[in-house]
Amino acid sequence: MHDEAVDRTLAFLHANLRGHIRFDGDRVPIKVIVAPDGHIVAPVMESMLRSVEVVLELPDDGDEGLQLMVTMERLDPEGEHAGLCDRWRAYHGDPEDVRWARMQIDASRHLQWFVDGEALMQANPLARDEMSLLKALNAQPRSFLKAFCTTCRVDCKEPIAVGVDPGGIDVRRAHDTARLPFPLRFERADQVRAFMDGTSSPFTPGMA
Repeated sequence: MHDEAVDRTLAFLHANLRGHIRFDGDRVPIKVIVAPDGHIVAPVMESMLRSVEVVLELPDDGDEGLQLMVTMERLDPEGEHAGLCDRWRAYHGDPEDVRWARMQIDASRHLQWFVDGEALMQANPLARDEMSLLKALNAQPRSFLKAFCTTCRVDCKEPIAVGVDPGGIDVRRAHDTARLPFPLRFERADQVRAFMDGTSSPFTPGMA
């Protein structure tokens, strides 16, 4: 059983990977990714790493936006977590900042929900199979991916899948990323493959 507040907050987070970061009285744009273990990863400025109170505003600080209170940890781009930097580049391209941070979510606020960060730090059960799923999704002519974009009303002529988790697929577009939410949660790779094949789906992509 899943908690609605957690599910809705996570869904909003995955759909909004661009926003602003607030620290020490400053507020600047930021692009993030969600790591397979639930951490947030982004290139940052040195001053951000030294800040005690850091808040992510995704996509902004409006009433319907998501605020994440986070604790930053310096990430070595050539160390143990170097793959996370490559993952960020797959989503967003080359970064402007040269330092990297791995962020633990302490708490969140979205709409009427206040959620403890621990509940949001969920490991991706599809992580072990993600590369094979991405390979299948990106196999030419990408018929499923293009049809799914149409179903989800995402404008993208040449989508490239860059991430898969139980809630949906992240695709890279010409100038940003977009989220293609699954109609229900898929916790196993075989469920995703069945959905792609049209053998386990409440609708057929492209026909809704």
